[in-house]
Amino acid sequence: MQKMTPQNLRTPGPTPIPDDIVEAMTNPMINHRGPEFLALINKTTEQLKQVFMTKNDLYILTASGTGALEASVVNTLSPGDRVLAATAGSFGDRFCDLAEAYGADLTRMEFEWGRPIDPDAIRKALQGDPSYKAVMVTHNETSTGVTHPVEEIAKIVKGEFGKLLLVDAVSSLGCLPLPVDAWDCDLVGTASQKGFMIPPGLAFISISEAGWEAQQTAKMPRFYFDLASAKRTLARGQTPFTPNVALLYGLSLALDKMLEEGLENVYGRHASIGQFTRDSVLDLGLELLVADQSYASNSVTAVKMPASVDGKKFMSMMRTDQNVVLAGGQGKLSDDIFRIGHLGHVVKDDINEVIVALKKVLPEVGFKS
Repeated sequence: MQKMTPQNLRTPGPTPIPDDIVEAMTNPMINHRGPEFLALINKTTEQLKQVFMTKNDLYILTASGTGALEASVVNTLSPGDRVLAATAGSFGDRFCDLAEAYGADLTRMEFEWGRPIDPDAIRKALQGDPSYKAVMVTHNETSTGVTHPVEEIAKIVKGEFGKLLLVDAVSSLGCLPLPVDAWDCDLVGTASQKGFMIPPGLAFISISEAGWEAQQTAKMPRFYFDLASAKRTLARGQTPFTPNVALLYGLSLALDKMLEEGLENVYGRHASIGQFTRDSVLDLGLELLVADQSYASNSVTAVKMPASVDGKKFMSMMRTDQNVVLAGGQGKLSDDIFRIGHLGHVVKDDINEVIVALKKVLPEVGFKS
């Protein structure tokens, strides 16, 4: 197969992979039941705990991010358990769908797409019904470019009501601050192809002591995503099933790079580039989906598609003429927005290229600022 020309890949996942990580993933195959793998899985697990900022148990799964979210549900809940789920976007909806598929008695708290979840609404719902066992929330809603106030939500869910808190951190962890222990989050799931600068195929999940207590009585069916099995095998430096060894090589180097940069610097870089992206988009005369910029995501920016623009033609021209790959909208926003990803392996110059391309393409598809 002919090697593809590198694109300026500005989807919010998968994200670009640094050359040295690509090289690391070509290391020779090893026995995943041998001593070399033991060293690899132990190193990456301990480094991931640093990124999660947790002393809780943490496991690496060979799966997409949805696998980690499924693990959080099936390891803590039983069919019929009352669950409160706050959603304000496509991925919040998916988290709800997942829990319902396993028989949870789920109440959806739906918030306007493009606006943050209201922590006080969650407080009122929990006050009104003490039978809820768990609360589910998405930290960073990739489909809208909103970062929800999980720290405030956690203070209510855990501090005031003592309920389980399950967090979708797929497009936030490793990019935006989410100190798992400080915020008292019970199960937190994320994935490799976002902030961790490697291809899709690995998922990471942390589980608290309260999560393990729930696991003892949870009755939802589980096999591949049974965290008790993951715990038993990790104790001897293995995984329950065949792991993606090549991705683990890449993960090892990615974590080295992230920790060498320093987590505060990683967060600062994302914050700076996120602000630069939003400012640059506004300077073009475009409109952002998120009205309240204090909740705007620093990993992905959602931009309203101008009414005068043929969205399909615009996206195609950005890709074919400018070699810039943007993400379209999802769900009910599929025709209304486009999204610029700026997470993981990203620098300001990457976004500059996007803005230059937008200046060229937008007038050709009917946009007048």
